[in-house]
Amino acid sequence: MVKRIEVLDYIATKYQIDPDYPWNRYKNYAVCRHNSNNKWFVLIMDVTADKIGLSVDNKIDILNIKVEQAFIGSLRRKKGVYKAYHMDKSNWVSINLSEIASIDEIANWIDDSFDLTC
Repeated sequence: MVKRIEVLDYIATKYQIDPDYPWNRYKNYAVCRHNSNNKWFVLIMDVTADKIGLSVDNKIDILNIKVEQAFIGSLRRKKGVYKAYHMDKSNWVSINLSEIASIDEIANWIDDSFDLTC
């Protein structure tokens, strides 16, 4: 299971970007943006699992990342990857961090999201 702090540490180390928390109402929602254009490449939220289609309602951490449209279908077939919650489903996916074994499994996806949004 990947913890949100592992994702944020990875981004801070690789890109020297710290998250911001833009919503007072959702204090746990973290956004990572490019320094150059302010565009998001990562959104981490704690939501109830039913928001991504799971049949339980416990809170989970999800990671939203942008992906190439050509790969979105095959990516969604992987364990832990779902249609994007609260983002454009044709360009973004949600990853249930509790279903991912290590940051290494998703690091390339984070990097792709960074590249796609710059």
